[in-house]
Amino acid sequence: MSKDKKLVEAITSMDVDFAQWYTDVVKKAELIDYTSVKGCMAIKPAGYAIWENIQSELDRRFKETGVENVYMPMFIPESLLEKEKDHVEGFAPEVAWVTHGGLEPLQERLCVRPTSETLFCDYYSRNIQSYRDLPKNYNQWCSVVRWEKTTRPFLRSREFLWQEGHTAHATAEEAQERTEQMLNVYADFCEEILAMPVVRGQKTDKEKFAGAEATYTIEALMHDGKALQSGTSHNFGDGFAKAFEIQYSDKENKLQYVHQTSWGMTTRLIGAIIMVHGDDSGLVLPPRIAPVQVLIVPIQQKKEGVLDKAFELKDVLSNYKVKVDDSDKSPGWKFSESEMRGIPVRVEIGPRDIEENQAVLVRRDTHEKITVSLDEINEKMGELLDTIQKEMLERARLHREEHTYEAVDRETFIKTVEEKPGFVKAMWCGCQDCEDEIKELTGATSRCMPFKQEKLADTCVCCGKPATKMVYWGRAY
Repeated sequence: MSKDKKLVEAITSMDVDFAQWYTDVVKKAELIDYTSVKGCMAIKPAGYAIWENIQSELDRRFKETGVENVYMPMFIPESLLEKEKDHVEGFAPEVAWVTHGGLEPLQERLCVRPTSETLFCDYYSRNIQSYRDLPKNYNQWCSVVRWEKTTRPFLRSREFLWQEGHTAHATAEEAQERTEQMLNVYADFCEEILAMPVVRGQKTDKEKFAGAEATYTIEALMHDGKALQSGTSHNFGDGFAKAFEIQYSDKENKLQYVHQTSWGMTTRLIGAIIMVHGDDSGLVLPPRIAPVQVLIVPIQQKKEGVLDKAFELKDVLSNYKVKVDDSDKSPGWKFSESEMRGIPVRVEIGPRDIEENQAVLVRRDTHEKITVSLDEINEKMGELLDTIQKEMLERARLHREEHTYEAVDRETFIKTVEEKPGFVKAMWCGCQDCEDEIKELTGATSRCMPFKQEKLADTCVCCGKPATKMVYWGRAY
């Protein structure tokens, strides 16, 4: 039995060292491997399968809103990047540059895309002439490079996978509607598929995307009480359009600038799934995102009829993503491995179960064991997976509520941030000096100004002047 426990014993307890627990899980669950390129990861099949499920579900939701997929080059000429001043300043410290093509120095440096606003703008400037060309609702699935100083698997790496939507509209109202629409697509996806509750709101000017008029975000709370920005949607107004001369003739034949948006989600979501749902036995995957929803473990599989019954059961459960573990490892090892990988339901079936026409279902999230008749297993499995999905969201929501605090004065705010990891709701005057001071004093940043505003007090938690907004604050990844 000690060999069977080896996998779990290799994980540091999250209460002892959360950062080490996280690293242990991504390694032991075989989600990633480190590479010879510092700060870049190899995403292994188990990790990539989760990303494929994220990609597939998001892509379907995008297309339902009229979005089309395209692909832009990975290289951006320096002159193009510099067309929008605020934008280039925001990304300059993280840009990787290509200076040679083969053995020859390039006449102009090319940056490896940190994001593709400038490429889409260049494309739109040549492909939008009339109001009939609008809207353009484009998205691309690709990787981007940002030369981060400190990296962590999935959360912050120098190259990561993502999608970036870039749309162009005739009016400011249409652009704002698309910006909010995509944020809601993200939020609904996180809650319905990842079982991860999020706070929807607007970023402060200090925290908004470089070059945007307004940035909207969904913020999630991890198990250790730190916030994670899980998706953003930006309204660019006509700032990029003016920098890149993206104009169209309206119905009166007058030239107008387009209004643009941009929105993105990344492989960082896999890190969020780990940190919201994982436990000391490893990953815990919500059924709707799990690459394998059900693992069948035959007990005493060398006995006649056991393996046959296991594969027969797989056919019965063909509505779900099912796998049979027919390896020569011991049942205990298989149990431990399935827990490490976060498979939502384990089915145990052996000679006695076959005799009694039953199987044992084991929930990954609660470890509860349920004996069911083989005649009812297909229906019961569907009910169980739905229950697990629902209860995982409820537990994550309860955890967030229990770790969301209020502060109405400076002393209470500082004490709360220091002593109680989580979100702190507090009033703010709207001044960046107060944001800077709060970060300097506590390490907490403004996460968002939630759409659902509350009036907790009349004055700013930092300076005591009249408050204009209620803000979620927190330390973050």
